[in-house]
Amino acid sequence: EVQLVASVGGLAQAGGSLRLSCAVSGFALDDYAIVWFRQAPGTQREGVSCMSVDHGTTHYADYVKGRFTISRDNAKKMVYLQMNSLESEDTGVYYCAAEMFTGYVCSLDKYDYWGQGTQVTVSS
Repeated sequence: EVQLVASVGGLAQAGGSLRLSCAVSGFALDDYAIVWFRQAPGTQREGVSCMSVDHGTTHYADYVKGRFTISRDNAKKMVYLQMNSLESEDTGVYYCAAEMFTGYVCSLDKYDYWGQGTQVTVSS
């Protein structure tokens, strides 16, 4: 059974930090690009960051560049999103996802597997 289980997001003050993690099972993480999405209240889901299978390619949405860092540990089957300098606009439900290998690239709008979301709340 394919599973992507995100850790509890949590609450932070503006300017603070949170680290999200996502444990995957049921498929070989080595063969998948990883993606983090988020959905703020009343908005559509949007891609936040992605990383290719070989760690060589990463993309970040403009509004998180310089503040968020995506990483992965294939041996542990874990995916991470370090979020620094949080802003109230970062509040939302965050999802980890995986896209089957299509090259040493990644995309902020593609996925094959999808996990349950975790709530992140940033107070101003």
